[in-house]
Amino acid sequence: MKTSKTLLSLSIATGVSLAAATGVSQAGEVEVLHWWTSGGEAKSVAVLKDMMEKDGHTWKDFAVAGGGGESAMTVLKTRSASGNAPSAAQIKGHDIQEWGELGYLTSLEGSAKQEDWDGILPSVVTDVMKYDDEYVAVPVNVHRVNWLWANPEVLEKSGTTVPTTLDEFFAAAEKIKAAGYIPLAHGGQPWQDATVFEAVALEVLGSEDYNKAFVDLDMDVLSGDKMVEVFTKFQKVHDYIDSNSPGRDWNVATSMVISGEAAMQIMGDWAKGEFTAAGKVPGKDYVCAPAPGTDGQFTFNIDSFAFFNIKGEDNQKAQQDLAKTILTKDFQEVFNLNKGSIPVRLDMDMAKFDQCALDSMATFKASADSGDLVPSMAHGLSTTSYAQGAIYDVVTNFFNDPKADPKQAPAKLAKAVQSAL
Repeated sequence: MKTSKTLLSLSIATGVSLAAATGVSQAGEVEVLHWWTSGGEAKSVAVLKDMMEKDGHTWKDFAVAGGGGESAMTVLKTRSASGNAPSAAQIKGHDIQEWGELGYLTSLEGSAKQEDWDGILPSVVTDVMKYDDEYVAVPVNVHRVNWLWANPEVLEKSGTTVPTTLDEFFAAAEKIKAAGYIPLAHGGQPWQDATVFEAVALEVLGSEDYNKAFVDLDMDVLSGDKMVEVFTKFQKVHDYIDSNSPGRDWNVATSMVISGEAAMQIMGDWAKGEFTAAGKVPGKDYVCAPAPGTDGQFTFNIDSFAFFNIKGEDNQKAQQDLAKTILTKDFQEVFNLNKGSIPVRLDMDMAKFDQCALDSMATFKASADSGDLVPSMAHGLSTTSYAQGAIYDVVTNFFNDPKADPKQAPAKLAKAVQSAL
């Protein structure tokens, strides 16, 4: 993996040289790479496009489908290596630091000081957006990942209620299964498997050991007895998903809950964008609750755009205007209402947001004080892409092997992570 990173560094450096020699773009144009292509997501990014065009800039959409962003990152590396990077790309977490180390990101510090980003953003967010103590990326929102989405009609017909612990979840799932419904809508993709896994891990490990495992990569925790319990409960979850799960996209799983085919889904709050797009009302048509056993805890995922070195004063001005627009109150409100997430600004009026968002914001602020605000491993906030990839491999192989042994899995996990360091 380190060899791959070295090769990427060399190819990016070559691309920079080519761009410096030949790169000329149309004045006032921003080309934006993202993977927001589902209903609620596409609606959200359209808001940003409209706002930029109203300011007189040209928006060139560079959308690459794929809920986890893996395909988009492959395309970005290819484009960057050829000296043709976009103005901005949807990049987050440790990947921002890696691109910064390659010297390929531009400074947004002038815009940041002008707009007082340090004053309006929580420090847990600004730490991720800066490289070498300067802003090189802009946060769009804060997602809570550890959500449970449920269809109340299906729960009622099954004679059960929203589970608050994993034991309650298993008991409810048995009733739902007996009533002829799918207990848990799930898409069998590595990042979705990891999303469920980290929710189970947060309940079993608690916030402190979760951080030790997925932020510090503490080998004792990764290979310890509590991790055996994590894998044991994670394996049991598989009993309550349907056989058509492999390869299913996350939004298709969400639609199963919306239609009443399935009772529940463990997924980040971007799922709410799908409920909203379908005209559903929280508290009536669907329920949002903390993933079982994680009340008061907040696994965060921050969508953000990293800004690349580009040529042309007009393009550079458009690029800085894009960065400023993303953090305006108007955009933060409209975008997050569509996306299902909460604004990243701490000074927002939340009057137009629903109860799910209000609960999310309250937990976000409270967990920051209590130590229960933890970065998502599944969504690239807690560790490097190399360690994350190693965890993905172990987790998804375990989840899809009915003969997998939970007692052996933690040692495999620790060994895989160690090899990625």
